[in-house]
Amino acid sequence: MTRVLTVSAGLSQPSSTRLLADRLAAATRDALGAGAEMELVELRDHAHDIADHLLTGFANENLRPVLDRLSAADGLILVTPTFTASYSGLFKSFVDVLDRDAVRGKPVLIGATGGTERHSLMLDHALRPLLAYLRAAVVPIGVYAASGDWGADTDLGRRITRAGGELAAAVLARPDPEPADPFTDPVPFEQLLRESTGG
Repeated sequence: MTRVLTVSAGLSQPSSTRLLADRLAAATRDALGAGAEMELVELRDHAHDIADHLLTGFANENLRPVLDRLSAADGLILVTPTFTASYSGLFKSFVDVLDRDAVRGKPVLIGATGGTERHSLMLDHALRPLLAYLRAAVVPIGVYAASGDWGADTDLGRRITRAGGELAAAVLARPDPEPADPFTDPVPFEQLLRESTGG
């Protein structure tokens, strides 16, 4: 089953960041079809856990399952609000505690929200370089939603549908993970000897 994890770094409830995350996830699910398993994580629910990890170097019992699900996902949707023409501090703190190579080669769709269209380039000047450093496979289309984009006469829906389709295509085109190394869990010699002698 194809698994896609959506991460929303919105701070308020309700938030436009969560709304964009939900719509991107729905578009991706529609493009992937019935076999897709979608899951969402709100970082605001794990803010203290992320801070604890930064201070101790260890993920607690609340954060570890989130990190494991992110590593196991076939694709990611990452959405953050825009603060000072960049991603939020909560989003960056979460990225800072990710396991090494957690997003390496993984298809990722990026999205951001903000009060004005003037910050839309933060997708390309802040988010893309960060994920390029982590060697994620970010799809070409990113979605930025300013306050004015939520009206009825905007092309936000079209952009969301196109971005979801791109992520779905990247997830489906991704090669299967490498098969497990048969030498990582070898059969003990005693067991092989016993089986060969019928004892």
